[in-house]
Amino acid sequence: MKFLVQTFWLLFFYLLGLGVSMMIGGLVPGSVLGMVFLFSALAFGWLSPQRVSRISELLLDNMVLFFLPAAVGLITSVGLISANLVAILVAAAVSTVLIVAAVAGTQQRLEIRKRKRKIREGGHETR
Repeated sequence: MKFLVQTFWLLFFYLLGLGVSMMIGGLVPGSVLGMVFLFSALAFGWLSPQRVSRISELLLDNMVLFFLPAAVGLITSVGLISANLVAILVAAAVSTVLIVAAVAGTQQRLEIRKRKRKIREGGHETR
């Protein structure tokens, strides 16, 4: 029975996300909105993590099964991928560099902010 209730909560947030997605014209996928709603409910304490723990563990333990359709899709599109391989590799390299630069810049700004806050509070920076 507990497993069924936990499945209900996951499906509830998934369907809530789908409904909101339809109301906003599909701008954001319903599954993404459902995850945001579930995360918000867990973060704000509206839903206890124990209420979804067993089903979450089951899904995480079997996550590899969710990637099989994508892998089969890649295998069936080998011709298309090989025709555009250079563009795909350039896009992957450029986006990776941009992501690393954005994360590094954000981290540096956060570290500077943390040091300034520590100095304002009267602590001394040891590094």
